[in-house]
Amino acid sequence: MTTAIVYDWLVESAGGEKALEAIYELYPSPVYTLVHNKKTFKPTFLTKEIHTSFIQKMPFGSSCHRYYLPFFPLAIEQFDLRDHNLVISLSHAVAKGVLTHPDQLHVCYCFTPMRYAWDLMHCYLERAEVWQRGFARFALHYLRSWDIASLNRVDHFVAISHYIARRIHKLYGRESSVIYPPVDVERFCIQDKKEEYFITVSRLVPYKRVDLIVKAFSYLPQHKLLVIGSGPEMKKIKQLATKNVEILGYLPDEIMHSYVAKAKAFIFAAEEDFGICVVEAQAAGVPIIAFGKGATLETVIENQTGVFFEKQQVASLLDAIACFEKKEFDPNRIYQHAQKFNRKRFHAEFRALIDKKTEEKYESHHFSRR
Repeated sequence: MTTAIVYDWLVESAGGEKALEAIYELYPSPVYTLVHNKKTFKPTFLTKEIHTSFIQKMPFGSSCHRYYLPFFPLAIEQFDLRDHNLVISLSHAVAKGVLTHPDQLHVCYCFTPMRYAWDLMHCYLERAEVWQRGFARFALHYLRSWDIASLNRVDHFVAISHYIARRIHKLYGRESSVIYPPVDVERFCIQDKKEEYFITVSRLVPYKRVDLIVKAFSYLPQHKLLVIGSGPEMKKIKQLATKNVEILGYLPDEIMHSYVAKAKAFIFAAEEDFGICVVEAQAAGVPIIAFGKGATLETVIENQTGVFFEKQQVASLLDAIACFEKKEFDPNRIYQHAQKFNRKRFHAEFRALIDKKTEEKYESHHFSRR
């Protein structure tokens, strides 16, 4: 059986790319993607050919691909996958919309339905220039229509969390399996010597709500906060930071892991689809203080591996920190909980699902020919 892997775009190394690597380990196959920025993403694990769309050849196509958003559906549909029996798409945008024929099995590992076309549309429009908003509304309406029209090209959806499975059902009306993404938990270990600081690791973008965390610590001068990450909100975060908040920016994984492992607690304020960094922190035996919405409710056990705050408000986070200070957490219990998200588990679950769906497809095809 020949396989094709479809991925939205290869421009950075983040959680989605870790899932791509894990699936590629199971099915080393040609990868089809809108663009590949070879300067910012050099995937040594991709040993087969990488096919890119016409956007790659457009001016600044690989570095500023988002400017070509209205062309994404057209571009993804140009890939010719007729020679492959199995198509695995990893999608948070348009990868699920590749054209397939009835005899092919198309399984979509869905990170999320296209957020900027659906529930985050108004947030993106607010950030756009006034003169851009009219065109953006039209383009996003077109993307929503295409997103629905391309649904039937997928035989089976696999969601990265039950939270995303519910979104898939609400927006697409489709059922999905749930397989949590792989987390390299073996790269972490419990540090016996802890230090007296809280930490957050995140891209500095609006929906991550790092600003909320920094604001909260302006009311806690007795506590230290470390912020690791970079992004468009860096200037804003630096302006909000008080003397007890240290902005470290981007750090290599090894150094970042060391800081996390020594932290008193890991704070996470986003409504996240999964949140790999939350699991990584627990793999180091570090308790979590998190916003109690989204997939964090699936990865953190309240009062055992962390505590939740109910609202994305400073007062709510301050209450959670106060609650955390009154509790004791067992690092070994937290560490053991994180192990259930390991890569070996992902490999076993994903291979079993593909085998099952392949068998079902074969039986359906065989029956239809009788």
